[in-house]
Amino acid sequence: MKLNTKLVMIMLSLLIIAMCALFILNQYSQNDLVKEIQESSTEISKAIQISVADLTSEDTSSARLKDYLKEAKKKGITEVNIINNEGEIINSSNPARVGKKRDLKKSEKGLKASRITRNRKSDIDPSQHPYDLLVPVIVGDEQLGYVSIKLLLDNIQTIQHANFMYRLTVTFLVFMLGIGLTIFLARKYTSPIHRLAESVKKVSAGGFSETFPVESNDEIGELAMSFNEMVKKLKEREDLEKRLNEAEHLSKVGQLASGIAHEIRNPLNYISLAIDHLKSELLPGCSDRREELEELTDKIKEEVRRVNYMVLNFMNYGRPLKLRLNMASYAEILDRVLPLLHEKLEEQRIEITTGIDPNLPAMYVDQEMLRNCLVNLITNGAQAMPHGGKITLGAGFDNDAKIFRLTFTDEGEGIKEEDIPKISQPYFTTKEAGIGLGLAITERIIKEHGGEMSVESVVGKGTTFIVTLPARRKEQA
Repeated sequence: MKLNTKLVMIMLSLLIIAMCALFILNQYSQNDLVKEIQESSTEISKAIQISVADLTSEDTSSARLKDYLKEAKKKGITEVNIINNEGEIINSSNPARVGKKRDLKKSEKGLKASRITRNRKSDIDPSQHPYDLLVPVIVGDEQLGYVSIKLLLDNIQTIQHANFMYRLTVTFLVFMLGIGLTIFLARKYTSPIHRLAESVKKVSAGGFSETFPVESNDEIGELAMSFNEMVKKLKEREDLEKRLNEAEHLSKVGQLASGIAHEIRNPLNYISLAIDHLKSELLPGCSDRREELEELTDKIKEEVRRVNYMVLNFMNYGRPLKLRLNMASYAEILDRVLPLLHEKLEEQRIEITTGIDPNLPAMYVDQEMLRNCLVNLITNGAQAMPHGGKITLGAGFDNDAKIFRLTFTDEGEGIKEEDIPKISQPYFTTKEAGIGLGLAITERIIKEHGGEMSVESVVGKGTTFIVTLPARRKEQA
């Protein structure tokens, strides 16, 4: 629901509540007012009846008026005077007035406000509102006299005042309810705006993983959706910039690799051939120092091989990958890799054990690229165990997910938790010997096959590299 709709509904609700409350109070007030007037009228009628009796009887005792006045005072009647046609008060609830004259010509018939003399004592409180009621008494066609009634209408005014106070109270409560709802809405809408502002600050600082929960369908919800969409596009733009930077970086590395291949590999090949020539032609004639020289040439040969391997890593990382896919058995690929590493692994006292599912189906991969991945992963495990150990190679197939799962577990030193996200980054290495491209190249080849590489490591106990590759048939590829 939109904010404008909510505000309009709140205002209409408050208006309806106020109107209903005022209508109910007005009904109660009218009922009380009518009841009070009826009771006052009843008492006045009784006073008139007593007046008729006094005017038509010779007995003008004031006892009846006094008895009547005891009850009539509850309804505001303070005094009753019975006057004959000559203006003489023949009976009164106040005996002091009996026999006095009243100028009927100057007196107004009906109800009028009474004047209170402030300079003499009076039974009437100055804060009250007394009235005089002068009514002619007529029986048949003959006017017998008049009845003068002094009464207070404060009960009626009290009812009206109470009704006014009730209305004022209800209006105040409705107004306060409106203020409360306004404050509630203000907090409800300003709180997410403040949180959204904090999220915007985090995004401006580079936190593109920040999202804002969409909790409503109003303007705040639309703002949250727009914010999330903006963050998503900013993240996509950042990823695109990273890929562009990586592509530019790869281009530069490719140029560097091309130069290295041209400038270094030819001298390396010459050095390697020269070493082989020295071993075959000169070493047989040096019988006294043959073992020493043979060990020296083997070390030179090994260093040449290591430098050549670094050059190959540069070349493989810098050039675009072109997969040549074909069906192959993982066990056969592994059988071609292990003999190449046998001497090096034996020298480091590294034991290789395998746990390959005998029913593992054939894989549709680039065999040469996958061999390179296996060499890098096994070499990485061997380098983590300088004093020897065991590397376990596992392979299985998840028939439900249709993926191959290859594992490479060593018993080495492990990888620190903060270094795990960096191990696949180019040029990151924790080893003295190495340029940090082996795992970067491996992950790139695996991703090119549509797979993923993950790492599980415990410092001091070992590391497991997990490679998952999708099962693809030749026609699907």
